[in-house]
Amino acid sequence: MPEDWSSSVDLHLAVDAAGGRRAGLERALRAAIAAGRLAPGGALPSTRALAAELGYSRGTVTAAYDQLTAEGHLVTVPGSGTRVATAAAPASAPALPDAPGEPAHDLRPGRPDLSAFPTAAWLRSTRRVLASAPPGAHALGDPRGRPELRAALAGYLGRARGVRADPARIVITSGYAQALGLVAAVLRDAGTSAIAMEEPGHFFHRAIVGRAGLGVVPLPVDGEGARPEGLDRAGAAVLTPAHQYPSGATLRPDRRRAFAAWARDTGALIVEDDYDGEFRYDRQPVGALQGMAPDHVAYGGTASKTLAPALRLAWLVLPAHLVEPFAEAKLLADAHTQSLAQLVLADLIGGHAYDRHVRASRLRYRRRRDLLVETLRARAPHVRVQGVAAGLHALVLLPPGGPDEDEIMDRAASRDLALMPLRAHWHDPADRPQGFIIGYSTPLASAYKPALDALCAVLA
Repeated sequence: MPEDWSSSVDLHLAVDAAGGRRAGLERALRAAIAAGRLAPGGALPSTRALAAELGYSRGTVTAAYDQLTAEGHLVTVPGSGTRVATAAAPASAPALPDAPGEPAHDLRPGRPDLSAFPTAAWLRSTRRVLASAPPGAHALGDPRGRPELRAALAGYLGRARGVRADPARIVITSGYAQALGLVAAVLRDAGTSAIAMEEPGHFFHRAIVGRAGLGVVPLPVDGEGARPEGLDRAGAAVLTPAHQYPSGATLRPDRRRAFAAWARDTGALIVEDDYDGEFRYDRQPVGALQGMAPDHVAYGGTASKTLAPALRLAWLVLPAHLVEPFAEAKLLADAHTQSLAQLVLADLIGGHAYDRHVRASRLRYRRRRDLLVETLRARAPHVRVQGVAAGLHALVLLPPGGPDEDEIMDRAASRDLALMPLRAHWHDPADRPQGFIIGYSTPLASAYKPALDALCAVLA
């Protein structure tokens, strides 16, 4: 049977002209709509364009469009041409459920308020970058990352976080998780067998280190941060000095000095995870530990908390002797982190739009922190809240007499509230305090107050 083909940006049809060209075109369009290849609301080519593609007269195509419009398959939208009709749901149709896995109320940590992403500033920087970037920016490049971003970060980290950063010692990674995994692999290859990690600490980061084949030495944490105990059994340590995760403690000065002295005396490496160091509410942000021992600290930062985790942008400022082996590991992992977002972030930093966004976010999150503390004090006074001087989360400890984490999790599930229990963060969870890590930055702006109401109902 003879077939005519139409291929354009909007439409690809196999038209069986048996029985007449108009009838064949109508059948092809109906079949494409029924199969979902032409989605509701999708645009069709103009009658002139489709007629030229098929070699038909424009009148034949117009007649076919008119017939399908009369049947309700197509609609004519003034100024927008002909489109596939969007079927209206019956008045009695139930509301669509939320996307699978998305709770009605989400207070888990690890994510900023994504509704506050600086879309306008990002678009302006993107336009500038696309207008001025050389062709080589779209090719595979230096595994350390774009020189524009490394230079911008060197300046920003020096003034904002007290980091002694040379662009040549900065490597851009696809998120902090990749950075930690690559550091662990480089240390393993150099003969390190174990890494000291905070207890409690991030369970995912422990898993990354374990995946690299390294043992984990627990570093006990108290109200003043990690304690430098048991370091003789480790060749490196991973710390969150500015805002310990999940306790929220700030590493006190004498312990900073002790960790730095241990690294200098033994040749060990400290990996500093500065995941939310920009957000301090009681005073100026605490400077990075890296400034005390830049030849023994790998400083890790990320855009996941200041902008969005889906950007997959993080960075390590490395001791000079680790740059080459780390860059080689990055090359073998994924060649390099995608360039466009790097150039856009460099432009944001260079034009100080990034600083303005961080300052505005700091104020917004401080207000959220204050509301969380005030609400729990008034409606759930039996719980204890700590770690609220900085960051984007708070640790809520349950009273010793109960309820325990399991009971609270059951109550939360009944109200479609997502929480992060503390138990997952212990290297050894036996006989540990019970509680939850509350991410007060996670809900979108309009969803924050209802999430707090759900939390108080669960804790009541």
